[in-house]
Amino acid sequence: MNVSIRREFVVDAPLERAWQHLARVEAWPSWAAGLKARFAVTEFVPKSHWKWISNFLGATIHYDHRFEPINHDRTKMQFIIEANDLGFGKFLLLKLYAAMYGKNLDKAIPNLVAEINAGMQ
Repeated sequence: MNVSIRREFVVDAPLERAWQHLARVEAWPSWAAGLKARFAVTEFVPKSHWKWISNFLGATIHYDHRFEPINHDRTKMQFIIEANDLGFGKFLLLKLYAAMYGKNLDKAIPNLVAEINAGMQ
């Protein structure tokens, strides 16, 4: 059993600016209030994507942040969160987690887009 969350959005900024903004992990609370996570980066390809993992209730959660230039001034960004091969109990708990996390993402992404579009550092 799998649980996944996917969000895709576009920022009015070149790839370099979008990448640099999101790469400042210490600044994430400016757009995602209350975000606290311990994670380990598992893959890092500059200006393309990075993947990281964390644990929640004994399950490994995989996160993927992807960047794709649309043109010189716009960038498509994707957030993909997945947990795979879950037993029934963990599946139910992580469905609840996914619902809450998805709501938080839906609140946070407009803040992130506004920061990147404004060129905030």
